[in-house]
Amino acid sequence: MKNLRKKLGQKINLVLIPQSTGVSRNISFRISTAVAVLALAVVLIGSNAFFGVSFLESKADSTELLRIKAENAELSKKYEKLRWDLSDIGRKYEDLVDKEISMRKMFDLPEIDPQQRMLGIGGPSDAPPAMETEMSRLAYRDEVEVDRLNRLARFELDKMEEVVDALSGKKRKLDHTPSIRPTRGWISRGIGNKRNPFTGTVQFHAGVDIANHRGTPVVATADGTVSKAGRNGGMGRMIAINHGFGYVTRYGHLDKLLVKRGAKVKRGDVIGLMGSTGKSTGPHLHYEIIKNRKAQNPLKYIIKSNY
Repeated sequence: MKNLRKKLGQKINLVLIPQSTGVSRNISFRISTAVAVLALAVVLIGSNAFFGVSFLESKADSTELLRIKAENAELSKKYEKLRWDLSDIGRKYEDLVDKEISMRKMFDLPEIDPQQRMLGIGGPSDAPPAMETEMSRLAYRDEVEVDRLNRLARFELDKMEEVVDALSGKKRKLDHTPSIRPTRGWISRGIGNKRNPFTGTVQFHAGVDIANHRGTPVVATADGTVSKAGRNGGMGRMIAINHGFGYVTRYGHLDKLLVKRGAKVKRGDVIGLMGSTGKSTGPHLHYEIIKNRKAQNPLKYIIKSNY
């Protein structure tokens, strides 16, 4: 220790000789002073380096924070839009369910029990207590709603397929059910007990008579197969069409037949021309609808006027 103190107490002499004047100067200072100055310089340099790095890091953190805030603001906008879209999807789903229910009622299909529709598709409406922030609670509720709508959609898809299958069968029956006017003209005689113009006696008239000019087109009133095409006593030239599902239609007093027995016809196909063959007082069409071998009132089956 004494030697160290002795060394620190020693002086250092520096001789400075400037080039301009050539006059030398002698500077003398203790070693301890030099050590203190050197230590102070090291401290200052270190402090500047430390605070410089801290300043740069602070600057970088501030820039990153601004970037993150901007991204969060943009994500918040997108999330808010997604929440509105989710709400809109929910409303559209409810509309779809209403339409499905209406279709079932319209076509007399079995209705879905509301309890069955909601079975297993419920879920918690409140977020767990651990979620303290409003955003986390909203995100949780939206996640539950998305899961609910997904299950509802799968359920509704299955039920809509049932409706489509049922309506496919219904459509075939509707296609084969007489539903349009067979020709142009005016009703000259309806169904029921009517006086026979030839005998004067009251007889049951099994169809309706539609009068018009000779040659007026006559069409099939539903899909089916021609079961008769030819002369048939007092009906003159007649066509009968078997539509299936218990329905048969007959078209009498035709002037000309345009289809043959066994032909497949569609609703609206022209099958003959109006005439006055058989027992007839003038050009007209005698039109009958028979269901399960029982005469029906054709006027009750005309739901669309094709003329």
